[in-house]
Amino acid sequence: MASEIIETPPLQSAWLAGLGPSTARSLLDWEQSHADAWLADVFGYHALQVGWPALDSLRANRMPHRWTARTEFELNGQPLTTPGGPCEGLWMDSRAWPWPAESLDLVVLPHALEQSSDPHACLREAERTLIPEGQLFITGINPWSIWGWRQRRFVRQQRMTDPQCHAGQLLSYNRLRDWLGLMGFEVQVSHFGGCTPTPQSGLWRKRWSWLDRLGQRWWPVLGGAYLIVATKRVSGGRLVTSRAWRKVRSAASSTVPVARTDATTRRHRPRETQTP
Repeated sequence: MASEIIETPPLQSAWLAGLGPSTARSLLDWEQSHADAWLADVFGYHALQVGWPALDSLRANRMPHRWTARTEFELNGQPLTTPGGPCEGLWMDSRAWPWPAESLDLVVLPHALEQSSDPHACLREAERTLIPEGQLFITGINPWSIWGWRQRRFVRQQRMTDPQCHAGQLLSYNRLRDWLGLMGFEVQVSHFGGCTPTPQSGLWRKRWSWLDRLGQRWWPVLGGAYLIVATKRVSGGRLVTSRAWRKVRSAASSTVPVARTDATTRRHRPRETQTP
C-alpha cells in the first residue's frame, strides 16, 4: 500500500515567495502560536492588526472591538473599488491611520514595518494611536539570518523587474529597539525563532527541525524571525495640592548696618573743655 504524501498547503503571500511555501507556512504557525499565548490576556476595548490577514493574531484576545486593516502594500496594483474582489474591507495607508490619538489598547504589526514605504512613520502612527500603557506586538524577519538572506535576494530580483517595489525592507532587531526606545516604548518580551534552512519541501524541513531546538539555546539572535512585545510609557506628572508653606523671611528685607562717616562721628563727639 502506497503511503500518502501530505504536502504543505501554499500560503497566499507573494512577499514571502522567497522563503518557499514550507518556510512561509512554518513562519505563520510560529507567529500564530506566540500571538495566541501573549495576546490572550491583554485587556482593553479596542485592538487593531495592520497587514497580513493570513495571521489571525486577535483570535484569542477578548477585547470587544477588534479590527484587521489592510494597507497600501497589499493592493498589488488592484484598485480599491474592485467590486466583490479581495480589496473589500477595511483599507488604510500605513503612514496615516484614521484613528484618533490615544484610542487603541493593542496594536499588532505582523511584518507591516518591513513592507511599508515609510516604516518609521508607521511606527509613529502606532505610538500616536496607542493609549498610555498600551501594548504593541511586532513581528519581522531577521536580516542577519538565512531567512533574511533569502528574502533580501528575492526582493532584489523583484526590484530588477519592478523599480517601484518597496516591500521587503527588513529591519534589524537592534534598530527596531532603538526606534521603540526613542518613542517611549519599553520592550517587555523579545523572542527569536526559525533557525532551520529554507527548503522547498516540507519533508526536508521536518528533518532539519532539530536545529530549532539547538538554535534556541546557542544562537537565538540568528533566528529567522523575531517578535517584540512593547508597552507605551508616558511620563506622568504629580499635582501638588495647595498647602500652607512655611514663610521664610527674605534676606532683601532685612536691615543692613551702615558704616558711620567721619563727619557724623565728629558731630556727635562731645566737646572737650580746656582748663586754664
